[in-house]
Amino acid sequence: MPAAVIAPGPMLLSPDSLAPDSLTDDALAGEIRVFQRREGHRYSLDDTLTGWVASQARPDAACALDLGCGIGSVLLMLAHALPDARLFGLEAQALSFELAQRNIARNRLAPRVSAEQGDLRDAAKLDGLVEQNGGRFALVTGTPPYLPKEQGTLPPDSQKAHARFELRGGVEAYVAAAARVLAPGGTFVVCAGARGDERLLSAAQEHDLCVLAKLPVLPSPQKGVLFSVWTLGTSATRAFRELAPFIARDEAGARSLQALELRSFFGLPNPIDEASSPRLRARGRTPREGLR
Repeated sequence: MPAAVIAPGPMLLSPDSLAPDSLTDDALAGEIRVFQRREGHRYSLDDTLTGWVASQARPDAACALDLGCGIGSVLLMLAHALPDARLFGLEAQALSFELAQRNIARNRLAPRVSAEQGDLRDAAKLDGLVEQNGGRFALVTGTPPYLPKEQGTLPPDSQKAHARFELRGGVEAYVAAAARVLAPGGTFVVCAGARGDERLLSAAQEHDLCVLAKLPVLPSPQKGVLFSVWTLGTSATRAFRELAPFIARDEAGARSLQALELRSFFGLPNPIDEASSPRLRARGRTPREGLR
């Protein structure tokens, strides 16, 4: 394998990065919408499945914390799925934090939902969130970056770089943070890249968290695992289960039944003209034509 090329580091972006014409306004869950940068990091399937697994695992959660909340996508999905819960987000990257704040405000979710800027490796910051909540959290979520910083070229865009590369730690840092803030009997839902299983299992063992379930995610039946969503707990409330894979699209490129059900769960429509994948649509081809 050729040696990785390491860029000097992500460049800081100007305030124009958050100008209205640099943003899109997108449906997220029910009536909740998010601003996202056109050329920056955007929420994706790992966020959606993390929010879904978490809301299924702990529908009773009265409080939740999303570690590395980015623009607020998982945080706001949980706000939709857990309408009575008090929700906190923690995000270190400046542009993403600014967008998270805007997205919370524009959906009129404060004070039930809030975000703070800070590093999830900062024990004092984590302890401060526990104090604000009045105790440890019943539910914690996280969508870590998957790429060690030595395994690729950092994008010049700071937001993209921090979302993709482990510049402030990878899954191990998220597991350590979750272990610090989880209440007894609490649940931690986190996604890890296809090559991150051993790292996650080792971190869970180090921090005395029990691995309860794993949901492998495939882009299509012909492809391998893209990432997995893991459910961990402070105690072994049930035996470990590896769930049937979530497959995003069928052989023809159409949304799978699972994907349609996921959108319905979050109150999003399933337009019939979006049956084929974005790649096939860009080529002007139908799902059936995509098989040729």
